Amino acid sequence: MKYDDWVNTLPTEITSDALWKVEAYRLALFASDVGWLDITKLMGDKRTVGLSDQLYRSLGSIGANLAEGYSRGSHKDRARFYEYSLGSARESRDWYYKARHVLGNTVSEHRIRFITQIVRLLLTMVPQQRGYTLHEEKAIYRSDLNDLLPPDQEIINSLLQNVPLP
Repeated sequence: MKYDDWVNTLPTEITSDALWKVEAYRLALFASDVGWLDITKLMGDKRTVGLSDQLYRSLGSIGANLAEGYSRGSHKDRARFYEYSLGSARESRDWYYKARHVLGNTVSEHRIRFITQIVRLLLTMVPQQRGYTLHEEKAIYRSDLNDLLPPDQEIINSLLQNVPLP
């Protein structure tokens, strides 16, 4: 399936949404659709049924977390969900590498390269969002030493006896 052909099959509700402008989201949707072919093949081998489930979940999570993050009001919240998406993309690459014995090297390498494009986009997006966050000022915590209770010397001595010397 080619990307351009795939885009023509999408409902306008998806392509007319502002989220569609996010390239990583478009690629994530495409990856999850193409992944169906791979997941179906993995399901046919009893040794990789569990792997197919993991791949299905991680591929779906890339786009879902991008959509969730895009809908957040603060840059900090967006960055958090984009980081989740980044983790899912890296996880998907890992599952594709492990699936290479069933899917074949050509398919696995193609999918790994494709998902790496998403990873690169996310590695740019996360810092951009983080750059707009408000940084808290350093706080100085003070306490009045006179308010602290003096330590019980017997307890200190018993603890020191059980501590090995450096």
